[in-house]
Amino acid sequence: MSKIMELRSKRNTLWEQTKAFLEKHRGENGLVEASAVEQYNKMAGEVQALGAEIERLEQQAALDAALSAPTSKPVTNAPCTKNTPPTNPTATDEYKSAFWDMIRNKGDQLAVRNALSVGEDTEGGYTVPDEFERRLIQALEENNIFRQMATVIKTNSGTRKIPIANDTMEAQWIDEGEEIPETDTRFGQTTLSAYKLGTMIKISNELLHDSAFDLASYIAARFGVAMGNAEERAFFTGDGDKKPLGILDETGGAELGVTAASQTAITFDEIFDLYYSLKSPYRRNAQFVCNETILLQLMKLKDKNDNYLWKPSLDIAKPDTLLGRPIRTSSFMPGIAKGERVLLFGDMKNYWVADRQNRTFRRLNELYARTDQVGFLTTQRVDGRLILPESVKVLKMAGTKSNTTGGGTTGGNTGGNG
Repeated sequence: MSKIMELRSKRNTLWEQTKAFLEKHRGENGLVEASAVEQYNKMAGEVQALGAEIERLEQQAALDAALSAPTSKPVTNAPCTKNTPPTNPTATDEYKSAFWDMIRNKGDQLAVRNALSVGEDTEGGYTVPDEFERRLIQALEENNIFRQMATVIKTNSGTRKIPIANDTMEAQWIDEGEEIPETDTRFGQTTLSAYKLGTMIKISNELLHDSAFDLASYIAARFGVAMGNAEERAFFTGDGDKKPLGILDETGGAELGVTAASQTAITFDEIFDLYYSLKSPYRRNAQFVCNETILLQLMKLKDKNDNYLWKPSLDIAKPDTLLGRPIRTSSFMPGIAKGERVLLFGDMKNYWVADRQNRTFRRLNELYARTDQVGFLTTQRVDGRLILPESVKVLKMAGTKSNTTGGGTTGGNTGGNG
């Protein structure tokens, strides 16, 4: 933890030096000297790199804490003599033991299959034990900033219907004894489905049978990164075709708040306009989201009083801010290009992520037998949608978006701090 504080202090000092350098090389016309731009970008890049390293250390600390936490509660009452069946069969020690015996191909496989029968999936896999489910969800959240911002619900059915009020009720002044008028509120409906997402990894038999190898943590982390990246790409830029509808979609996604005058740059006035394009109730919990190329531009912007809009955070696990609101980065947000929606601002809790209850897991014995490896396949069903488009506004660059450009990049996200 002291290392994180040390890096935060170092980043803050470097940022102050960067600002001072920028002011020193700003001409009478208010523009930065061309000869100083490269050096400034290098210094600002170091500030961003320190932010990324701080985030990695915080994620490691959080994951270490989660993995070292107790996985069961101590018995504080006298044991019960009744054979009461568990309310959740996949949470039992018997199921967990049978599941990992299946993974390592150990023990009496008939007994293992019998124990796992309570968690069989219709497509041939097994529901993961509750303890492993928590680890996998933790891995998804560590590699997916969207889940940290959105509202995540679980559903046992394939679809979830969400009623939404399309207008606001209004009371009226009436005289004593006068009849109270009715208000006819209209409701719409948004449906969340259960789109299928899956991935597969290979593990050598040597590792599988090495009792010192923490198989659960390894699989959870590998699947967490792969599934988390695929999810986040869809939550931002998905078109709703066999995948969630992304928050950047022009139909059903965030509402357009501001169109920039330029195809390559954002101004202070445009950030200010974006901020106030959002209704004040949503601004209370709003945050900005962009990718790092946009953040580098935002770090240079000043208000009318010559103060920088971007402020680095000195508090552990708290994001940096822009106009006093948190700003987060993801490489799945589009970069600067004509017509792209590059900066989100709003209450991301109004984007709902629906997880169909429990993920399934399958062992593939023969597929990689020639290389003495075993395949493991996991699937989940998930959907996502912005249920209140007015709660999130987007800044769009000038021009018409090219048909050949897609949203985001192929890398993972960069997490909460810029």
